[in-house]
Amino acid sequence: MPKVKAEKKSRIHNDVAKQGIVFNKDFGQHILKNPLVITSMIEKAAIRPTDVCLEIGPGTGNMTVKILEKAKKVIACEIDPRMVAELQKRVQGTPMQSKLQILIGDFLKNPELPFFDLCIANVPYQISSPLVFKLLLHRTFRCALLMFQREFAQRLVAKPGDKLYCRLSINTQLLARVDLIMKVGKNNFKPPPKVESSVVRLEPRNPPPPINFTEWDGLTRIAFLRKNKTLAAAFKHTSVLTSLEQNYRLHLSLNNMDLPKDFDIKLKIEEILQSLDAEKLRARTMDIDDFMKVLHAFNSAGIHFS
Repeated sequence: MPKVKAEKKSRIHNDVAKQGIVFNKDFGQHILKNPLVITSMIEKAAIRPTDVCLEIGPGTGNMTVKILEKAKKVIACEIDPRMVAELQKRVQGTPMQSKLQILIGDFLKNPELPFFDLCIANVPYQISSPLVFKLLLHRTFRCALLMFQREFAQRLVAKPGDKLYCRLSINTQLLARVDLIMKVGKNNFKPPPKVESSVVRLEPRNPPPPINFTEWDGLTRIAFLRKNKTLAAAFKHTSVLTSLEQNYRLHLSLNNMDLPKDFDIKLKIEEILQSLDAEKLRARTMDIDDFMKVLHAFNSAGIHFS
C-alpha cells in the first residue's frame, strides 16, 4: 500500500492549533518559538523593574510573558484580534494581567505613541523601514531591541564603502547608534520564514543632531538614487533641478527677495558643490559629516530639500 503523507502542521502554532488559528501572511506573522532565543533577547534588553516596555506584534505572547516578569508594565501593540484574544487568555487570572495593556490596531497608523522606556519587537519584515523611523523620530525612549530580516539588519549597520551601505544606513545612523546583537535562524520561528533574521539594538542619539530631518532625508534621497554616481551627476536630473528651483523660488518669496536676473538653478548647484570640492563625491563613500557639510551649504544658499 502507498504511504499516506502526514498532514503538515508547520504553519500552525502548537499553542493555538486546537482553535484553528492559521497565521496571516499579510501581517508577516512568524511566531518566535525558541525559548532560548527569547531568553537571550530579554537578557540583552537589560530590562529594569521600573521600565515600561512597548512590544510590537506580540503574537501569542511567548516573549510578552517573559517581559512581564521583569518590567513594571508592557504595552503590546497587535493588529490581529485573534492574537489579542490569545494573549488576553494567556495572562487572565495571573498577576501579569494588571501589568499588560493591549493596543489593538496598526502600529504605523497610531498618530501618537504612548510613553515607554524600551521597545522589543519581532518586526514583520514588510514594515521594517517605516517602523524604524517612526520609533526614532519619536525618540523619547532608552533603546529598542528589534528583530529584522538579516539583510535589512546588515543595511542598518553598514558603513561608507560597504556593499550594503545605502540611504537607510546613513539616515538611521544619523538618529541612533546601531549594533548587531545576534543572529537568529529561520527554524526558530513557526511558520519558518524564507530568510534568516538578526536582532539589532537602536539607541537614539541624545541630544539629537541639530538638523532638520526632512531636509536631510530629501538630500540623501537625491544622492542615493544612484549611489555610485558623483553628486554632480545626481543633481543634473531634470526632476531634481525642477524641484529645487521651486523650493528656491518659495524661499525667496517667503523672505521678500527677488529672483536674480538670468538665474540658473543648475549653475547655482554647481557653484555650491565646487565651493566644497564635493562635485566628485559619491554617496556610497560619504559619511554623516560629509552630508552635513553639503546640506549646510545648500541651505545657506537658500536651497532646500523639503
